[in-house]
Amino acid sequence: MPSPSQTFGHEMEALAARFLQSHGYRIVERGFRRRVGELDLIAQEGETLVFCEVKARRGGGEGSPGEAIGARKQTRMLRAVRYYLQDHPEWEDSAMRFDAVLLQKDGAYWRIELVRDAFRPGW
Repeated sequence: MPSPSQTFGHEMEALAARFLQSHGYRIVERGFRRRVGELDLIAQEGETLVFCEVKARRGGGEGSPGEAIGARKQTRMLRAVRYYLQDHPEWEDSAMRFDAVLLQKDGAYWRIELVRDAFRPGW
């Protein structure tokens, strides 16, 4: 049985996926996880493969969701991307981008922000 934290994470990823779809993205995969890191959402926008990090905050005391995507998180995502591309060589030569979907609780609603090209790896 998933923990409350895992359940919350899955709900936020589902909300982010619906948001991305409403903005023309096609969801390719959700929850790609390996020991070295994870990719919350993998999507396609046009010909570009997009790796999306989803970060959510329920209250103001936790800081902004974007603050949680630091260098360590980016490194773990890059490691996971390498595994993903090994498993899916058909994407190897595609243009790729890292986006972030940031969700912040605002009263009874969620404020959703899409940050395209949230970071650029040195590869």
